[in-house]
Amino acid sequence: MSLAFPARAIAVLALLSSAACGGSAGTSHTASSSTAARSSRIAVVTTISTLNSFVQGVGGNRVTVHSIVPVGSSPETYEPTPQSVVLVASAQILVENGAGLETWMHGLMQNARPSAPLVDCSQGLPRIGSNPHLWMDPVYAKHYVARIEAALAAVDPSHKATYERNAAAYDRRLDRLVVWIRAQLAPIPRSRRMLIVFHNAWQYYDNRFGIRTLGIIETAPGQEPNPQDFGHTIDLAKRYHVGAIFGEPEYSPKLAIALAHDAGIPVVEDLYDDSLGTNPQVDNYISMLRYDTRELVKSMR
Repeated sequence: MSLAFPARAIAVLALLSSAACGGSAGTSHTASSSTAARSSRIAVVTTISTLNSFVQGVGGNRVTVHSIVPVGSSPETYEPTPQSVVLVASAQILVENGAGLETWMHGLMQNARPSAPLVDCSQGLPRIGSNPHLWMDPVYAKHYVARIEAALAAVDPSHKATYERNAAAYDRRLDRLVVWIRAQLAPIPRSRRMLIVFHNAWQYYDNRFGIRTLGIIETAPGQEPNPQDFGHTIDLAKRYHVGAIFGEPEYSPKLAIALAHDAGIPVVEDLYDDSLGTNPQVDNYISMLRYDTRELVKSMR
């Protein structure tokens, strides 16, 4: 994809960005020190907010992190803006999921021409078909952490030991998360561990924890199901006594609501995967998966 942003617009955005970061002539020493501390941090730009937690977990106070796709938006239907170009051009490290999730990233980098290395977090992991949602398996998330640790150490070798310690600590948190999720699901019979979700983001989570996604409302980004497929999904929900239909905050809830109504079962509109949320319950990766797991378990009882 090629992005045709006017050069003048990009230049103006860059100037605005620089002005926003600068202080006034009367800035206090304390404020100046704070600005200096911030400017010494490594500027990391991720494609999606879900990756921010891994960067923050490894980088700690050595990094600042911004995501290209806004919180609450889908990376699969995202269209880059001139602001995206400025953000990418200013990065010292770029972090993407890879595996075909960010189809717009190549065109964005052509326009921004960043000098920063691009970290493909999913590189080296086994993919299921063309499904890019590997981060939804917290065991695979440890691979993401390792890729980010290596990138930070390469850019900032004097703090390599810090990144190693932080990554090891975050891995332990992920290990505890896996144990916790298994414990939550343990009382649920296999025959009840079934989902109908908005899009196919749950396959890796399913495989790790013994769950089956019976139906998917939207099989391709931005493409509504045809009446036959929609009717078949309703039949599946009824036949297997699915406890709820799950929507996602970054998509319109109308299809999930309609399907739940026709199937005569509840709808849960806010299952998180492609994006974090603003609520503290879902504003980082680990809390997001804990929240999601609680919602799934409630529907399966």
